Amino acid sequence: MFELDAQLKADTVSLGQMALCEVLLAKDANYPWLILVPMQANITEIYQLSDDQQLLLMQEVSFVAKQLETHCLAHKMNVAALGNVVSQLHMHVIARFDTDIAWPAPVWGKVAAKVYAEDELEATVNSLRALLCERLSINAV
Repeated sequence: MFELDAQLKADTVSLGQMALCEVLLAKDANYPWLILVPMQANITEIYQLSDDQQLLLMQEVSFVAKQLETHCLAHKMNVAALGNVVSQLHMHVIARFDTDIAWPAPVWGKVAAKVYAEDELEATVNSLRALLCERLSINAV
């Protein structure tokens, strides 16, 4: 049975679910940063998903990246699956700008996470849910 990793749960806010992935907002206001987690138990690597699930993962990641890039007018989209700290398979989708605090370096460990103000977090969640509503279900959240 699928259960979201405790570290991911602590560091994110759930936006809802797509066909394969739960979509999370990272609690770091430095960057528009979403994380997609395939809702499959005991999966740490993309190749552990079935061929159909791998295709669906890439479709969902691409959809989210395209929507986020258009919405934010991002300079570059960073998409990554590292898993060095959290082994549960998850895909980072981060909108980057040549003016952001970490540019051009990777975001990991560059600067401390910036906490969202409560009203800013609520507005961001609502905006992203509306942006992704074509494929996002928030009923299960």
